[in-house]
Formats: sequence, C-alpha cells, structure tokens
Amino acid sequence: MSLVSPRRSPDDLSGGWTDRRLLLALEEVVERELNRHLSVTKDWMPHHYVPWGEARNFPEFFVDGEPWAPEQSKVTEVGRTALVVNLLTEDNLPSYHHEIAALFGRDGAWGTWVHRWTAEEARHGIVMRDYLLASRAVDPDALERFRMEHMSAGFESDNRHSMLHSVAYVAFQELATRVSHRNTGHQSGDPVCDRMLARIATDENLHMVFYRNLLRASLDLAPDLALSAIRDVVVDFRMPGHGIPNFGRAAAQMAIGEVYNLRIHHDDVLSPVLRYLKVLDRDGLGPEGLKAQEELGYFMGGLDDKASEFDEKLAARKARLAAKAAAEG
Repeated sequence: MSLVSPRRSPDDLSGGWTDRRLLLALEEVVERELNRHLSVTKDWMPHHYVPWGEARNFPEFFVDGEPWAPEQSKVTEVGRTALVVNLLTEDNLPSYHHEIAALFGRDGAWGTWVHRWTAEEARHGIVMRDYLLASRAVDPDALERFRMEHMSAGFESDNRHSMLHSVAYVAFQELATRVSHRNTGHQSGDPVCDRMLARIATDENLHMVFYRNLLRASLDLAPDLALSAIRDVVVDFRMPGHGIPNFGRAAAQMAIGEVYNLRIHHDDVLSPVLRYLKVLDRDGLGPEGLKAQEELGYFMGGLDDKASEFDEKLAARKARLAAKAAAEG
C-alpha cells in the first residue's frame, strides 16, 4: 500500500521555469527520495533515551517536590545553553510545518513528505524536553518562559516566498542542525545526552540528504534559478532559532564552546553541500547562473578568512585560560 496520496495533475511545463512548474516537475524526484528515505530510516522510541530513574517531582503541587538548582545538572554550562537553543528551535515545529505545507502543498508525494518529516521532527522536541526535565539539566521554569516568549512571537522564514529558496535553505539548515546537535552532545559532559543527540542527529542527516538530492535535481532542471537561490541562501543564512530570547549571547557561548561557529559553518555545513552539488564547478550556465556562481566563490573565500580570524582569537583565548589555570594551580 503506497504512503503517497494521489498525484496532482501536472500543469503545462513548457516555457520558462517558475516555482510552480518546478514543484510539479520535481514530484517524481520527491516520490523517489521519499521511498528511499523510508527504506533507510529506522523508527525509534523517544522514551528509550530518557533517564527516567533520575526524575523526581518539582514543587508547587507536590509536597515532596524539590526545586531546581544548577548543581543538579550533569551537563556543562555550554551544554545547557546549546540544549535550550536547540530545543526552543525544535519547539517551533508547528510554524515550520505551516510554511513548508503552504510552499510544497499537501497532495501527492510532496504532501506525504511534509507530514512524514513533521512526524519525525516532532520526536526531537519530545525526547529533548523529557531528557531535560528528567535529568534536571536546565531550569524548567526558565525553559517554559522562554518557550512561551519564543512561540508567542511567531516565526517567518527568510525563504518563505519561494519553493526553490526553501529547498535550498533546508538542504543547508538540516545539516547545520545535525552538526549543532552532535557537537552539543560531545560538549555536554553527559553520555546519556550525547547518545540522545546522536540519535536526533541521525534523523537530521537523513533529512539533509533528502533535500540535498532534491536541490541537485533542481540544479539539473533549472541551473540558473537554482544557483541563484543557493547564492541567496548561503550569503544570508540564519538558523531558524535566531528569534530565540537572548539568541546573540547564546550563539556567542556556543561559538566559543565549539558547538557552532564560523569555522564549523564553513567547513562542516556549507562546503560539504556545495562540494557535493559541484556548485562552483558547473558549466553550461547562463548570465544569472554565472553571476551567482562567481558571487558564491567570493563569499566562501571571505567566510573562510573570517573563520580563520575567529580560529586565531579562540586559540588565543584558550592559551590565556590555560596560562591562568597554571598560575592558579
């Protein structure tokens, strides 16, 4: 029994490419990638990754409730910061679903993928919140206040007006999220947290592969349009959680803590996708595609220079801290 609902009747695909024509032309690719995704993904149970034995009541309605205190947390300071940012990002899933459903539609292979992706992403918020509360990793009251503030403010994607820009964005963003989760686990100081985030990162990587392959098909069909969209997304890239309260401060802590910074963004997110798609090596482009390709090359070179400057500052900071620790020890 097919999971894909009946395909929409294709419009006339002749003439120049538009978002609508590309959407219809890519439907067979979406169905193929959906079937591939379903053949390799594995279902998992969020509750299997939560240390329920560490859980205990909080005060307010329980006479035996114990207030949260920082010393109860097993995770590092940068781990707490990154976990809150990552969870609040996942919390905005309803807004993400609304936007991609509006762009991709709810019918055919596109619609089937939208709902499957949403169902898989929902697990991430479930397991992260349960872990944080059971292990008392972060202040639960502050976390809930942040959630209310973040979601009440609403969310609008920078790429919500174009299907092609949205596909290009998520191809990079899913990988960025995977890297952020994985590095958060490594820096958390808690093996249970590391294992949980590794499981989430596996999902994010599969989602990245889906969108990356869809972007490759878009480049084959409409190289100039796709390259222009990739250029726009890469140059103006922002993580979906940029509206989180105190995001700037949290992002700085995550950068110093080597969870996510310019070097990681350049080396582990942008470069692998661009290299896989052979974006800077494609030929047969028109004027717009050539312009986008050239601007991408310049941007990546400039970003690498900025990342090197950051590397030097981070190395100097580590040296100062090491010298201070040696003097005090």
